[in-house]
Amino acid sequence: MFRQSSPDPDIDFVTRAQQGDTRAFDALIVKYGDKLFGLIYQMTSHKENTHDLLQETFSRAYHSIGKFRGNSSFYTWLYQIAVNLTLNFLKKTKRRSALSLDQLESSIQQDPALIDQTHEANPARQSHLNELQKKLNVAMLTLSEAHRIVVTLFDIQGLSHREIAEIVKTSEGTVRSRLHYAHLQLQSALQDNWEERF
Repeated sequence: MFRQSSPDPDIDFVTRAQQGDTRAFDALIVKYGDKLFGLIYQMTSHKENTHDLLQETFSRAYHSIGKFRGNSSFYTWLYQIAVNLTLNFLKKTKRRSALSLDQLESSIQQDPALIDQTHEANPARQSHLNELQKKLNVAMLTLSEAHRIVVTLFDIQGLSHREIAEIVKTSEGTVRSRLHYAHLQLQSALQDNWEERF
């Protein structure tokens, strides 16, 4: 039923979930929930919509898990669901152009991954990091969805070119090309800030 080469590390949980074991599916939610939240949030920049899309992703996966045959890894299959739902959402709502700077600022101040732990000793540095993160978020939102998704998957999620190609259903060469273009766009958008501060 599943591929014999490169065994999927999730195969046990997937098989049990296919047999109706909801605890096995819950284990998959725990394993991939944070990563998928990060992926969707980087695409939408809106926490409420991210929660809704994440819930829909897992709901779709749960109801479709019986159809999963292991032609790709489970997490690749799950990421495909999340990416497709998020891209469809963005097309319908045009969230990319509606994001406010207040939303960006709030998310930066509350995200522990973006808070410099030495900020009390160096408030000027923390202020600069917050400003840089805001500019990066704004720059990310200027990218097309196709370019933003590859940057998110590669630079933030740490996936390989091959894995990204599977998820977005394109060639590795196209992934590399999109990454190169997106990195140039981001570098250009942030260059003034880097030159001033670093």
